[in-house]
Amino acid sequence: MKSWPALYLPDTSDIDFPELRLNADRGIGDFSDLTNVRLYVCGITPYDATHLGHAATYLTFDMISRYLIATGKEVSFVENITDIDDPLLERATRDGIDWEDLAGNQIDLFRADMTALHIIPPQSFIAVTEVMPLVEAAISQLRDRGFTYLVDQDTYFDISSFLGDLPIPYEQALAIFAERGGDPDRVGKRNQLDPILWLSHREGEPSWPSVHGMGRPGWHIECSVIALRYLLGENFLTVSGSKSSLIDIQGGGSDLVFPHHFMSGAQAQALTGVPLSRSYIHGGMVGLDGQKMSKSLGNLVFVSKLLQSGRDAMAIRYALLLDHYAADRMWSDEILQTAESQIADIRSALSREDLPDVTGLINSINLDLADDLNTPSALAHLHQWSKELPSPDQYVISPGAGGRLARYLDAVLGLAL
Repeated sequence: MKSWPALYLPDTSDIDFPELRLNADRGIGDFSDLTNVRLYVCGITPYDATHLGHAATYLTFDMISRYLIATGKEVSFVENITDIDDPLLERATRDGIDWEDLAGNQIDLFRADMTALHIIPPQSFIAVTEVMPLVEAAISQLRDRGFTYLVDQDTYFDISSFLGDLPIPYEQALAIFAERGGDPDRVGKRNQLDPILWLSHREGEPSWPSVHGMGRPGWHIECSVIALRYLLGENFLTVSGSKSSLIDIQGGGSDLVFPHHFMSGAQAQALTGVPLSRSYIHGGMVGLDGQKMSKSLGNLVFVSKLLQSGRDAMAIRYALLLDHYAADRMWSDEILQTAESQIADIRSALSREDLPDVTGLINSINLDLADDLNTPSALAHLHQWSKELPSPDQYVISPGAGGRLARYLDAVLGLAL
């Protein structure tokens, strides 16, 4: 699938960057020993427009990518699109439109939003409908290794070997599993948490031919397959050996910790015998009016509508960076207004030709970002600098300082000011 346009990242080779350290939910968030970081981010289910919760998630991994690239590392970045799933089919039925048309329209809107927000595109932007033969082959391998069974004509994954790694208590897992697409009470399952791998054809729903019968894949196996195929290569099903992990970062919103990332990780390990990811990094949830922003609640603020109303895309990006990526936070128009005001101050300062050397400011921001992407502190340093510049007779003017800082902010914070 076509991604959105690539971005130009200004050269920052004249700047010293400390190594990035992230507080991973699982695994380690230290990448100092790597030259190539393999990053997989779970993409949208395209049945509605990009809201600020989505934007915050993709901004998190954009910031991680930018900083790693600035330190001289190569980032291999893959993102999926879940373009066949129950919510998409339900929305298409409700609105009386073709599910493929709905998905296509929303994917186009997503690309436009990511472009406006200055998000680096993935090298591989893969729709589930593009990898059906790979999913079929992966499920066959899981079957051959004894990890599958049938309930009626549906193929399930036996999770029992991985229950010792559950990130939450079992009873809590059951409740969340039911809320997020699972079917814990289905008669015939070996374990209530077993996820579906291949859903047999239902009347009125799209389906694909496979050795497992006409049907479509379950949610978790899709990401296992796409991550492995596009980060490891065509022979991903034969990977084995002494590797400590298959990829380096599995990322998404914190609502994916369970069941999605747990299940996709378990299935990848069952396929290969190797843990999926060196680290799991999750962004916090964005809320409105005291509740998590979600389509089911209808309390969404859409990026596209903010842009259509004339709000500055860089102000939206800046506003989302005012809180730490891992923190749950509430959105309000006052936050966006604060971002707009601070950006105006920074732009005004950058426009001056009589600025002092900015090396100290850049180093302070780098120390903040290297420390688990502490963007609130980084932006505070930046805004304080813009507001407290003394008169030029109190410092040595550094020619080109404004341009140097602007290039740095573009490359590392993604703020094209």
